[in-house]
Amino acid sequence: MPGSKGSSTSYENARASQATQKKGPRRRSILRVRSVVGQMFVLQIIVVVLLAAGAVALLLILAQRESKQEAASRSLAVAQGFASSPGVAPALESDHPTALLQPGAEEARKGSDVDFVVVVGRDGLRYTHPFPDRIGKPSSRDIAPLLAGRTVVETRVGTLGPQIRAYVPVKKRDGTVVGAVGAGVTIAEVNSAAAEQLPLVIGGAVGAVAVSTAGAALLSRRLLRQTHGLGPAEITRLYEHHDAVLHAVKEGVVIVDREGRMVLANDEAHRLLDLPTGSDGRKVAELGLSDGIAELLSSGRAVADEMHEAGGRLLAVNQRPTSRYGPAGSVATLRDSTELLALSSSADAARRRLRVLYDASVRIGTTLEVPRTAQELAEIAVPQFADFVTVDLAEPVLRGEELQGTERVLRRTAITGVRDDHPLFPQGQLIQLVDSTPQVQGLSSGRAVVERDLDRAAGWRAQDPERAQRILDYGIHSLISAPLSARGVVLGVASFWRSEKPEPFEEDDLALAEEVTARAAVCIDNARRYTKEHSLAVTLQRSLMPRGLPAQTALEVAHRYLPAQAGVGGDWFDVIPLPGTRVAVVVGDVVGHGLHAAATMGRLRTAVHNFSSLDLAPDEILGHLDELVEQMDLDRTTDERSQEVTGVTCLYAVYDPITGGCSLASAGHPPPVVALPDGTAYYPRLSPSPPLGAGSGLPVESTQIQLPEGSRLILYTDGLVEDRRRDIDSGLALLRAAVAGKAGLGPEETCQEILDTMLPEHPGDDIALMVARTRLLESRFVAQWEVPSDPAAVAVTRNACARQLESWGLDDIAFTTELILSELITNAIRYAAQPITVRLIHNTSLICEVSDGSSTAPHLRRAAVTDEGGRGLFLVAQLAERWGTRYTATGKVLWTEQALHARGTPPATVDDLLDQWDA
Repeated sequence: MPGSKGSSTSYENARASQATQKKGPRRRSILRVRSVVGQMFVLQIIVVVLLAAGAVALLLILAQRESKQEAASRSLAVAQGFASSPGVAPALESDHPTALLQPGAEEARKGSDVDFVVVVGRDGLRYTHPFPDRIGKPSSRDIAPLLAGRTVVETRVGTLGPQIRAYVPVKKRDGTVVGAVGAGVTIAEVNSAAAEQLPLVIGGAVGAVAVSTAGAALLSRRLLRQTHGLGPAEITRLYEHHDAVLHAVKEGVVIVDREGRMVLANDEAHRLLDLPTGSDGRKVAELGLSDGIAELLSSGRAVADEMHEAGGRLLAVNQRPTSRYGPAGSVATLRDSTELLALSSSADAARRRLRVLYDASVRIGTTLEVPRTAQELAEIAVPQFADFVTVDLAEPVLRGEELQGTERVLRRTAITGVRDDHPLFPQGQLIQLVDSTPQVQGLSSGRAVVERDLDRAAGWRAQDPERAQRILDYGIHSLISAPLSARGVVLGVASFWRSEKPEPFEEDDLALAEEVTARAAVCIDNARRYTKEHSLAVTLQRSLMPRGLPAQTALEVAHRYLPAQAGVGGDWFDVIPLPGTRVAVVVGDVVGHGLHAAATMGRLRTAVHNFSSLDLAPDEILGHLDELVEQMDLDRTTDERSQEVTGVTCLYAVYDPITGGCSLASAGHPPPVVALPDGTAYYPRLSPSPPLGAGSGLPVESTQIQLPEGSRLILYTDGLVEDRRRDIDSGLALLRAAVAGKAGLGPEETCQEILDTMLPEHPGDDIALMVARTRLLESRFVAQWEVPSDPAAVAVTRNACARQLESWGLDDIAFTTELILSELITNAIRYAAQPITVRLIHNTSLICEVSDGSSTAPHLRRAAVTDEGGRGLFLVAQLAERWGTRYTATGKVLWTEQALHARGTPPATVDDLLDQWDA
C-alpha cells in the first residue's frame, strides 16, 4: 500500500519520542523546537514577554501622567485655598507682609504636601518662600496675567527646578488684585511618585509572564501527550494511515454536515448503500438512497441500532451528532445485520413466551374471585401470544360447587381481544359444546389442541356454522384450545385465537398454552374453593344477623351493614326492647373473617339477648360476656381444631324514654357519637375497658348521660373510622364532622350521609352502623304514687290507679290491674322495706311497676290445696303478659306488662277469675 513505509516510520518516530519522554525530563521534550509542540511553546513565550513589556511601559506612562494631573490639581487647590483665606489680602497691604504671611504659607505647604507656597505682591516681589534667602526677590513668573485676574497653571523651571505650579490672584472685596499666591510640586517629586508604582507594575508583569508560561507549559504538555512529540510530517503520515484504516474496516462510516451534504463515506458505506461516484459534497437526498436511510441521514437525529432496508440488506444504523467533537453535523455507522434477522426472530419469539409465563405467574390469581381470575388469564395472553382469548367455565365452578364429571355446558366467563367488534360468543352466554370441536377434544384428552388453519378445519364449524363463517370473514385464522384442569378436575377451557398476527399457531405454542392454563386452573380452583367457603359464611352470617328490628317506641332506628371485600366478618348490631319502655342498643365486632368469626358472632349475639332478658345493667352484661369469651377460649384446649377468639369489642347502651337517661358501657369498642338537636356533636367520655376475653381482670364500668328528645345516638364498628389511608383518630374526627351541624337529618339520612363521607372505596373490614333518634314518653302517660308501710294504703293506692286507668280509657283491664297491684303492693309492704313506689306507664302495653328498698327477689311457686298463701305471684303471672324483677342501686322493681288488645271477655269478679282457673 502506498504510504505504508511512511506510516511505519511515523509510528517508529512516535515510539522513539515516547521512549525519550520516559527516559528524560518532560520539560526537555516540550522545548524540542523541532516538534510542533516545542515551536508552539517558544512562540507563546515570546508573545507573552512582548505583551508584558508593552504593558509595563504603558502602565509607567499612565502612572506618570496621572501623577502630573494629580500634582497640578493639588497645587491649584492649595493656591486657591490660601489666596481665599481672610487675612491674606490685608496682609499684602500691610507694612510687614512677610512677617504676617510667611508662617501661614509654610504651614500650608507642609500640611498640603506641596513643595512651595509663594505669595507675590503686585510688583512681582516674593513675600514668602521655602528658602528665606529668596524672600524679597522678583518672581520668575510674569505678574501681568495675574494682575488681570486670571489663574495660571503651568509647567516651568523655577528656582527649585522643573516644577508644576499654579498661581491664583488675591483680590480684595471690591475685586482689586493686590497680589498672587503660587503653589507647586517639583517634577522630581512627580517622578518619585510614579517610580513608587514601578515595583508593583513590574511584579504584576512578571507574575503574568509566569502564569502565562505555566499555562503554555501545561497546554504544551497535554499536546505533547496527544501528539507523542511528533513533527508536522509525522502527523501527516499518521493521518494518512488513519485514513487507510477508515476505509478498510467492515463497517460503513458516513459523515453528513448540518446542511445534509455528504462529507465522508468510507469504502464499506459505498458498498452497503451503493453510493454513486463523487457523492462527497452532494445532498444526501440526491444520492438515490431508500427513503428511510435518506431521511435518517439528513435529519441528524441520534439513533441506536435502528433497522433499515437498503439494496436488499438489513442495516443496523447508529447515528450521533459531531458538534461536541468538531463541526456541526452527524456521523453514522452502518452494520450489515441480514444474517442476524432469522436469529433475532427466534429470540423475540422466545422472549415473548417467557414474558407471557412471567405475567401468568404474577398477574393471575391476584384475587379470590373466579370471574376476575378468568379475566386475568385472558388479559396476560393479549397481544403477546394471541389476539383474542376466551375462557369458558362450568356453572358449578362459578357457584363454588364441586364438579362430579366433565361438563359440556360452559358459560363464557371472560373474553379479551385487540378489538371489541369480534364475532365470538359474548361474555355471559351459555355454550353447549359439540363433540367435534377442539374444546371438547381438549376436555376429553386433557391436552391442548391446535388448529393451525381454521379455514381448512371442519370440526369446529359444527358448533355454530353461521358464526364460524363470520369468524373466518373477520380474519381469525388459527386456534389453540387448552383445558383448565386442577387437582384432577376439569373446570373449563381456554381458547387462544389469532387474527392480526399472520403466522399461525405452531406445535411449539402448545407447551406455552398448557403451562399458562395449568397455572391459571390452580388459581381458578382456589377461587372456587374460597367462593364455596364464602357462600357458607354469608349464609351463616345472614341467618345470625337480625332480619328486622323489633317494635318499640323509645327510639327511631336506622342501620346499615356492609361486608368487607375480603370476606364475611364478625360485626353485629341489635335493638332489644326492655321492660319499662326502655330499649337496649348494642354493637359488637369479632376480630377476623370467615366462618369462625361469623359463628362466634352468632354465639355472642345470642348471649347478649339472654343476658338482656335478665334486665341487667350494661356493665354487668359485658362482664358476663367477658366470662363467656374466656370460657370459649378454654374450650379450645379440648378441641385443637377450633380457633381461638382473638378479640371481641362490644358497646352496650340502655335508653329510658321516661327520664331521657342513657347508660353505656364499652369493652374496647370505639365510643358512640351523640348528635344533639342543636347541631352539636360529641363523644361521651366512657370508662376505658379492655376487649372481651383479654383476661385483664379489670371491671367494666357504666357511664350515665342525658339525651334530650331528638338526639341521635350513633353506634358503629371500627371498619367505618379506620382503614389503610387514615388512622382511627382522623376517622373519629371525620365522623363527628359528618354529623355536626346537621340536626335536621333523620336516622336514614344520617346513615347515608355518614357512608357518603366515610366509606372507603375498597373496605378492608366489615362496617356496622346504627343511628337511633331518641323519643320521650309524655308525662301524661306516666303516673306514680308513694306508698306508706300500712296495709290500709293498699286500697287507697288501688283506687287511685283505677281512676288513672279510667282517665286513660282502660276500664276493660282495670279489674285485672287492681288484682295485680294489690298483690304486688301487699308483698312489698309485708316483706320489703321503704321506699315503696307504684308507677303506671301507658304505652303499647300497660306497665305496672312496684319498687321497694329490698334486694330480695320473690319466687313463683305453686301452692298446695291446703296452703293458705303462696298464690300471689302465681296469680300475677296468670293475669299479666309478662312479669319480672330488675335490680336498682337502692333495691328492686317488680314489673308486669298487660296487653291493651282484648284476649276475650275480662273477668268481672274474683269468683269469675277462679272459675276460669278451675276450668
